[in-house]
Amino acid sequence: MGEQPIFSTRAHVFQIDPNTKKNWVPTSKHAVTVSYFYDSTRNVYRIISLDGSKAIINSTITPNMSFTKTSQKFGQWADSRANTVYGLGFSSESQLAKFAEKFNEFKEAARLAKEKSQEKMELTSTPSQESAAGDVQSPLTPESINGTDDEQVTPDTPQPPEPRAEPSQNALPFSHSSSNINKHWEAELAALKGNNAKLTAALLESTANVKQWKQQLAAYQEEAERLHKRVTELECVSGQTTVIKSQKTELNQTIEELEFALKAKEEELEQLREEVESANEFQSQKETLALKLEDTESRNQTLESQLSDLEQRLESSQQEREAFRSSLRSLLELLDSKIFELTELRDTLSKLIESS
Repeated sequence: MGEQPIFSTRAHVFQIDPNTKKNWVPTSKHAVTVSYFYDSTRNVYRIISLDGSKAIINSTITPNMSFTKTSQKFGQWADSRANTVYGLGFSSESQLAKFAEKFNEFKEAARLAKEKSQEKMELTSTPSQESAAGDVQSPLTPESINGTDDEQVTPDTPQPPEPRAEPSQNALPFSHSSSNINKHWEAELAALKGNNAKLTAALLESTANVKQWKQQLAAYQEEAERLHKRVTELECVSGQTTVIKSQKTELNQTIEELEFALKAKEEELEQLREEVESANEFQSQKETLALKLEDTESRNQTLESQLSDLEQRLESSQQEREAFRSSLRSLLELLDSKIFELTELRDTLSKLIESS
């Protein structure tokens, strides 16, 4: 499946000064992504960080490495292959602790992978008891013989044990082990070629940018030379240095005036832009107020209709009250007349009673 990122964080990257071996030299202007990568083909863990297209960290984790926390937010480790010491500055203690934890975890995984690879190579180089009749063991695949980068050809790391054979056996196991080792180095060579292709692509991209810059610089130089030749020709043709200088002075003054006018125009344009922006704001406010006015007018019409309805209801209520009052007056008058008649009847009855 190739090389895959398994953990990433952001940090400021430093390297030890190769001259003093004491001072830190920053290799990135800002915080960059630092990632752990795992190569399943070669069973290798690496720390990689890119600043644009430039690889500022390319360190293979080996069992003899150690990550040291030198402060609350800074850690470092030494890479003997790159002959340098890398330093990382984190924004928090938790990020540093997580990176250190992953470093120890992958270092242990690299150690186990190395031991497993060495055991497989020892078993491969030792013929079995059943091969005495001339049979040889089945060849190992490149995946089973690949180890970490510590098992490659380096002056500071131990090499795999030499193939062993009993004196009574023939030389077939030696040739078989040699073919397996050749396959191993072929696989390593293929992986290195892949990395070389990536670095070559980055280099080509940088080279293309440099070529573009060189072309632009050459164009500027050609333009400058052309102008210089033109000035020289004018000086040779006219032979009047004073006139040319005066013209040059006038041209410089004209250029300064034009630059001043251009600056004034730019300021005026900026003012116009601000006025346009303020006009747009006023327009938006006007639209908002128009919407509010329409809403207010609609509400006003609704309130006016409600008010006229209330006035009609009040008028009808007043008419009903007047009718009720008139009926009440007539009823009172009738009641008074009845009371008067009853009073007269009472008086009459009382007289009759007295007379009887």
